[in-house]
Amino acid sequence: MNRIGIIGVGEIGRAMVEGICAGDEKAPEVLLSPRGAATAADLASRYANVRVCADNREVADRADLLVVALRRRDRHEALDGVRVDGRAIVVNVMAGVPNDELREILGTDAVLVQAIPLPAVRERRGVTVVHPSHPETDALFDLLGGAQPVADPAAFDVFSALASTISTNYAYLTAITSWAVDQGVPAEAADRYVRGLFQGVGRALGDRERPLERLAADHETPGGSNERIRTTWFGPANVAALEKALDDLLADLR
Repeated sequence: MNRIGIIGVGEIGRAMVEGICAGDEKAPEVLLSPRGAATAADLASRYANVRVCADNREVADRADLLVVALRRRDRHEALDGVRVDGRAIVVNVMAGVPNDELREILGTDAVLVQAIPLPAVRERRGVTVVHPSHPETDALFDLLGGAQPVADPAAFDVFSALASTISTNYAYLTAITSWAVDQGVPAEAADRYVRGLFQGVGRALGDRERPLERLAADHETPGGSNERIRTTWFGPANVAALEKALDDLLADLR
């Protein structure tokens, strides 16, 4: 692909640009919308192949592959008057916005692919779920850490719901760090220790030979403190509450 356009330069748009430009190979031209002006200008100043267009229409007109990375609530205002040539490929990364709706907004018969890129694509380490599979989009996300195509749109929505649990994990780490500070531990020491604990957890997840249940078991001793916290805090009631929250989100995404 010669030109990649990105409309909506928030955290995901920024991460994609940084991942695209991170390698030793020649990177394609990247065209950014002026939305998120400060971020777009920063990226254009750092990478010679990145430039900011005058408006979203120019991005769509010039891109061979167009990534729409807007917030769901902004889609109509930001895409007003934007049209996409049928030769282009459109990557829809807006959670809860189906391809049929985006196709109508853009007035296009172009190929549309839904994707769930995560911030780790900036390091070319994020697995990105895509639906449906397409050679150009699969190649892009393989470059950024790995494409995981799914054929079933219902399964894609499930993966979208799973991706919505990331900030909850960070909030959990914030909560246990704050608890340690409340017990008199210096904030810097508590932060460093919690980060170290869960960086180790992240590395353990790379061991595909052990199922998640096995990893959990390997990190606790029967009757020990890990088991105590898991069974007293993350018991059946909390598991049910989490499943209910995910069910409600899935219903909204669909």
